[in-house]
Amino acid sequence: MQRLILIFFIASELCYYLLIAQTGIVEYFSSNLFSIAPLPIGGIIGSLLVSYIKIDFKNRISLFLIIQLLMSFLYPNFNFLTLFILGIAVGSLAPLIINEIKKTTLLELGLALCLSYVTGTLLFNYEVNERGIIAIILTTITLVASRFLPKEKFTQNSNMEFPLLMMILWVFLDSTLFESLSRDVTLSIWRDGFTFQIALFHIIGVFSALYFKFDKNQKSLLIITLFALSYLFYFLREGYILSMIYPVVISYYNVVILQTIIKKDFRTITFYMIFIGWMASGAGLFVALANLILFVPIVLLVVILKIMIGEYKPNNKEIEYV
Repeated sequence: MQRLILIFFIASELCYYLLIAQTGIVEYFSSNLFSIAPLPIGGIIGSLLVSYIKIDFKNRISLFLIIQLLMSFLYPNFNFLTLFILGIAVGSLAPLIINEIKKTTLLELGLALCLSYVTGTLLFNYEVNERGIIAIILTTITLVASRFLPKEKFTQNSNMEFPLLMMILWVFLDSTLFESLSRDVTLSIWRDGFTFQIALFHIIGVFSALYFKFDKNQKSLLIITLFALSYLFYFLREGYILSMIYPVVISYYNVVILQTIIKKDFRTITFYMIFIGWMASGAGLFVALANLILFVPIVLLVVILKIMIGEYKPNNKEIEYV
């Protein structure tokens, strides 16, 4: 029973971040960077401070979930202060949730992510102004589940670790395309009747990342190539194909990031979340709002070439001198 509770605990908070912090608040404030600034500022501060709070992890989780729940009753009518407080709660919870993912098996991690992605996809078209009830329900589920979490941790099979800069790039690429798509009045895969295939290909992406074995360079090249194809079909306005490729890369790279981060100690996790969870996604939002997305393919091309050169560069030890 505790294993099932852990799955719902992870899924509900991830879904909260997607539907409330990432999309709901941003859309409600019409993507005004000045208006929503207290949220990421609070998030960064929360991620920094949570490792210094001298209570056990279980009570830390409950504390910030109670704050998140109280703020959820105010949704979407936030002012500067309440948005800042919500940011602190969400920012503190992110590394705490990742720390709990250390307790999952591969199957449990896959089920939690699939549940989050499918629920988020199904509820994505729910009116932004009316998501307060969703915020309350999701936080309540997470809060109740947090009191019954298992204690034992599992060792994940993956021994690959990706550099922070690479993971920042993935989040930036995702955020830029996501924010551009969600504001595009002529092409929005979530509002164009592709809900079923988006959910299906999220599931495919999750379990492909968990169970298909590739080496580090192959995974990096696959992720960047899928991003390149996603951007290509976005520019070509091919929503049907985009709704299959883009969910796969979202799910795939997030699994890879989680498998890298959960090997770290808690303080390192909080440091990573500042750059991955807030700065990279914020940079993507800025690029989308400034209509600079056309320059992103240049970045993709450079990264693909760098990975390919690294993949095929001969090892000095393998060079034989005659």
